[in-house]
Amino acid sequence: MAHHNVLDRRPLGRTGLSVTSLCIGGGPIGSMPGNFGYETPAERGVATARAAMDGPVNFLDTSNSYSAGESERRIGVAIAERGGLPEDFALATKLDRDLESGDFSAERMYRSAKESQERLGLDRFDLLHLHDPEHIGFEAAMAPGGPVDALLELKERGVAAHIGVAGGPVGMLRQFVETGAFDVVLTHNRWTLVDRSADELIDSAVQHGVAVLNAAVFGGGVLARGMSSAGARYGYRDAEPRVVAAIEAIERLAAEFEVPLPAAAIQFSVRDPRITSTVLGVSRPERIDSSVALSTQDIPEEFWSQIADLAAPEDTWLW
Repeated sequence: MAHHNVLDRRPLGRTGLSVTSLCIGGGPIGSMPGNFGYETPAERGVATARAAMDGPVNFLDTSNSYSAGESERRIGVAIAERGGLPEDFALATKLDRDLESGDFSAERMYRSAKESQERLGLDRFDLLHLHDPEHIGFEAAMAPGGPVDALLELKERGVAAHIGVAGGPVGMLRQFVETGAFDVVLTHNRWTLVDRSADELIDSAVQHGVAVLNAAVFGGGVLARGMSSAGARYGYRDAEPRVVAAIEAIERLAAEFEVPLPAAAIQFSVRDPRITSTVLGVSRPERIDSSVALSTQDIPEEFWSQIADLAAPEDTWLW
C-alpha cells in the first residue's frame, strides 16, 4: 500500500482560504466522554492541539460549547505557547447557545464570541459558524435582531473573516445555504458510508458557491472501530437492525479488499470533489499522522463501485 503524507489543499469556497482535505475536529481535544465514550486528559488535549498546528493539516475546527469551553482553552494554551497561530493555518470556532438556559439570542452570540476570543487568545477568527441552529429553527435564527444578524455583525466588525453554519438536519441547513449569507456549511453524520442524507444539501451548497465541510464520517466511532468493538451505535444513538446489517456488510467488503474500515470511511468523504475538507475528531497527537495515512492510502476503484450500494435504507438515515 502506498502512503504519501502530503495532503492536497482546496479552495474554501469563495473565502480565498486554502485548506487541507482533512480538518482536525476539536471536540475530543476537550474531552467529551458522553459523545465519544472516553476521557481526554488536559495535557493530552493540549499536546493534540500542538500536533495539529505542527503537522500536515492546516485546518482546525472547534466550538465554544465543546466540554464547556475546555476544547478552546486547551487549543488556546497551544496557540499561546507558539505566540499565535501558524501562518497559513485556518482556525474555525462556533457561536453557541447557552447550553443551560437555551438562550440563543444575539446578545448570547456576542458573549459566545467574546468567550472564544478570550480562551483562544485571538482577536479574530478565520471562520466562525452558527452552531446547531436546529435548537431554535430557521425562522427564529434568521429573524431581525436574531443570532444570524449577530453573526453578520461580527463579520462586519472583522471578528470573523468568514462565516458558516454547522448543524444537523439537512433540510434546515439547505435553507441557510440558500440565503446567500454563509460562506461555508458544515454537515455531520449525514454523508458517510452508511447515511447519505446530505447529498442534496451538498449539491445545493456547491451551486451556491458555499464550501462544504463534512464531519463525523465515523458516525460517532462505529466506522472507525467496527461493530464488534464499538457496539451498535450510529450518530450517537442506538442503531436499528437494518443499520447494523449495513455496517456489517461494509465491514465484510472492507475485509475482502483488505481496506482498513477507517480508511474507507475517511476516503468516502475526501474523494468527493464537492467536499472541501473532512473534519476528523482527534484525541491524541499520533492520531493526526495516522489519519493522514488512512486518508491517502490506495484503495482500489472496484471497492468504491461495490460500496456505493451498501448504505443503510433511506428511511433509517438521520436527515
